Amino acid sequence: MSTETPTAAAEVPSDVSEGWKITMGVGALIAVLGLLAIVTPLFTGLALSVALGIILVAGGLGHVAHAFSARGWAGSLWQVLLAIVYAVAGVSLILNPLFGLATLTLLLIAYLLVSGLVEIGMGFTTRGSPHWGWLVASGALSLLVAALLWFGLPTTALWAVGLLVGISLFSTGLSLVFLANTGRKATVSTEDAAEETAPGA
Repeated sequence: MSTETPTAAAEVPSDVSEGWKITMGVGALIAVLGLLAIVTPLFTGLALSVALGIILVAGGLGHVAHAFSARGWAGSLWQVLLAIVYAVAGVSLILNPLFGLATLTLLLIAYLLVSGLVEIGMGFTTRGSPHWGWLVASGALSLLVAALLWFGLPTTALWAVGLLVGISLFSTGLSLVFLANTGRKATVSTEDAAEETAPGA
């Protein structure tokens, strides 16, 4: 009888092995949503823009509510001004989601630019370590993607955000499915081991 089964089962967290069916179902759902986002990147980006607008409007309402509880006219005035800014930005995104999509694309480019520079800096700082080259390569790739998105504007704004969100959802869903599959195998191995050690087996 192999001695590897108990060890492999022990390495899997109990919550994963016990709830692998739910984890696999959630992972599959997220992966499907990711595929839909990849296939329809424009719709996904517009939906994200509208969702962001709704969040901003809700934040504006929150500042209005807080204005009534603020002490003194100065505190109330700042809360009202913030509420106006939130509301204007939120309504603008809801009424013109393409504008919001372009803004999100610019933020994405800025993120890729900064993260790429940081990764390259980390890579050269840790030069001599086993994986420093991967950091530099990853940073260079981020800079390349940022440049492609920037020089492709405004066309890239129509698909970049939705596509990347879809890829992220798809990879997250697959990760959960693989994790759940590991939990399933650990559960089966534990049950088999219990049957082999049971009296009369």
